[in-house]
Amino acid sequence: MSSSVLKTAINAKSPDFEKNSQRMVELLTAIKNEEEKIRQGGGSKAIESQHKKNRLTARERVAALIDPGTHFFELGIYAAHEMYEEWGGAPSAGTVTGLGRVSGRLFMVIANDATVKAGAFFPMTAKKVIRAQNIAIENRIPTIYLVDSAGVFLPLQEDVFPDTDDFGRVFRNNAVMSAMGIPQITAIMGMCVAGGAYLPVMCDHILMTEGSGLFLAGPALVQAAIGQKTSAEDLGGAKMHSQISGTVDFREPDDESCLKRIRALVDKMGAPNPPIFSHSRLNEPLYSINELYGIFSSNPAKQYDMREIIARLVDGSEFEEYRAEYGETLLCGYARIGGWAVGIVANQKKHITTNAPHSDQKRMEFGGVIYTESAEKSARFIMDCNQNRIPLIFLHDVNGFMVGKDAEWSGIIRAGAKMVNAVANSVVPKITVILGGSFGAGNYAMCGKAYDPRFMFAWPTAKFAVMSGDAAANTLAEIKLKQLEREGKKVDEKAKKELLDSVKSTYDHQTDPRYAAARLWLDAIIDPAQTRDALIWSLNAASLNTHVPEFKTGVLQT
Repeated sequence: MSSSVLKTAINAKSPDFEKNSQRMVELLTAIKNEEEKIRQGGGSKAIESQHKKNRLTARERVAALIDPGTHFFELGIYAAHEMYEEWGGAPSAGTVTGLGRVSGRLFMVIANDATVKAGAFFPMTAKKVIRAQNIAIENRIPTIYLVDSAGVFLPLQEDVFPDTDDFGRVFRNNAVMSAMGIPQITAIMGMCVAGGAYLPVMCDHILMTEGSGLFLAGPALVQAAIGQKTSAEDLGGAKMHSQISGTVDFREPDDESCLKRIRALVDKMGAPNPPIFSHSRLNEPLYSINELYGIFSSNPAKQYDMREIIARLVDGSEFEEYRAEYGETLLCGYARIGGWAVGIVANQKKHITTNAPHSDQKRMEFGGVIYTESAEKSARFIMDCNQNRIPLIFLHDVNGFMVGKDAEWSGIIRAGAKMVNAVANSVVPKITVILGGSFGAGNYAMCGKAYDPRFMFAWPTAKFAVMSGDAAANTLAEIKLKQLEREGKKVDEKAKKELLDSVKSTYDHQTDPRYAAARLWLDAIIDPAQTRDALIWSLNAASLNTHVPEFKTGVLQT
């Protein structure tokens, strides 16, 4: 074994290991059951009605489109979760997005789910499609749209129509992607109405199935607007668009032949540019990835060694650790994942005994906290990865930056600013996985959503917010109590406890990863045992973009 191979010291029989595994399995079971429900879309009646029209559902279309025997890596399944309940909900925001292989090529697939309110666009539908397009733009991923949508969900039109993250941005992105040379193929497999009609026509190839409709205004609106009576088929059917308007490139009898034609077109596309990131033959880790369930502890009072996690994610369990003996609450190092060279920045959750800066006094550093030395080390490491074109992986379990007199005197704000600057100005792909806590400025420094990671994933144990649940609940409850006292209200112990409990339960609900995934702050909640797969999908996608701009940081606080 070379010195860079990580050793393991796991005892799979220990009570802690078993307790951790049990908790993870419980959380995963709840999430997988919920996802199964979301996959039903508008439910069995709506699925039946789609089949009666001789059409497949969105998920059936995706399954038929991707290469046989391959897996569809779904993104945004939790979009709009527990939202729009007054309208009967919008499972998965009425659209399916994710990465799949078509004729061997990696594609972003965006499919309207007509079983959910006829595929109408809710505010989160537009945001989900735009997020998928942004992933495609950042990584130069060719994109396939399977269109089957009634257009904007009118009762919420003011939240769907006007802004930069609303409906119009979708077509703007079509035009931008086209200008960037990102291939786009659209199949109209149902209704494609109003503003939505622009989407297919902004793409490179347009296919349309019999019985579908493509028009700026449907028959009823045409009659209301200009008094003209016409059938949907005459107004914007597949035959009319392929023979008369010349808008459609391929007219297909049904879904199956349409999807087959897409596969044939993809098969003839030019090859992608060779990647610029280092890639070699993939090696499996030495240890079982399933052990992550037992190693990881979501109990803030418990410690675990983040190297044990890394050992189960990286090729050959090899990790070239950078400045291993300095700033030890953040681990930095080089590795390969799926053959791709990566730089890893990960919070160490073990407490560390070290020398206090510039003295021979010993001090204890808490796991999951970023100290001045660890911030400076990681800033330097991130700059190094940018200099050498190495994609970055961030593994979060962070409480935040160290506070207090010692920390302030050591220049923690300056060191933190340096780290945030390096992350913000990074030009190499960044991929973030939140394992446990991701609180406050720690979330920012570790490349939270605001810092443009190409992909953002979370384990079911993830929690992210400005501060941890207990601290925040106590603070909020304290403010409320003071307010009540100022109003002259007497609050007994029982009422105090009720107030604290209600504040805490609201706060906990909002720090749950499902709440974040519903709002697309996350791309997916992943099973820890699928973390390596998710990272490989992401790195394969990121490798399609062969343009890395010049790296500049601006003024660094030295």
